[in-house]
Amino acid sequence: MMAWASDPEVAAFCRWEPYVSTESLLAYLRDTVLPHPWFRAICLAGDGDDRPMGAVSLEPTADRCRGELGYVVARAHWGRGVATAAVRCALATVFGEVEGLARVEALVDVDNAASSRVAEKAGFRREGVLRRHYWHKGRARDLVMYSFVSGNPLPQ
Repeated sequence: MMAWASDPEVAAFCRWEPYVSTESLLAYLRDTVLPHPWFRAICLAGDGDDRPMGAVSLEPTADRCRGELGYVVARAHWGRGVATAAVRCALATVFGEVEGLARVEALVDVDNAASSRVAEKAGFRREGVLRRHYWHKGRARDLVMYSFVSGNPLPQ
């Protein structure tokens, strides 16, 4: 995990800065990941390597019927459908695992075309742009709002 969590290109659109030490990453795992209500590692099935190559999580919101999905994948696996498969898998299970959840949102930086493609290929619907919605690494950013509602069909 340290290999991709310390990669500045992987962290560019993430809320966290690249990790610079194993200790800081272990503290994040202990303090954030373990108590998180819905956080999953992304691993490739059948490749013989059980190390995580990314993560997908659902962040609760103030309204229990909504959650914000986030995903990150190691650069070595970009463009291979790994993120899309992980997001589809998350959508297939999260509604049954999170009580009261009716809507999953993905907020994607307008400059993160790859993440927008993942959301769209996974079945999210683009709803619009939230202008200057988020302070990110020193400046206000526009975010594209995507949604997936329980009962929506998952793409094949």
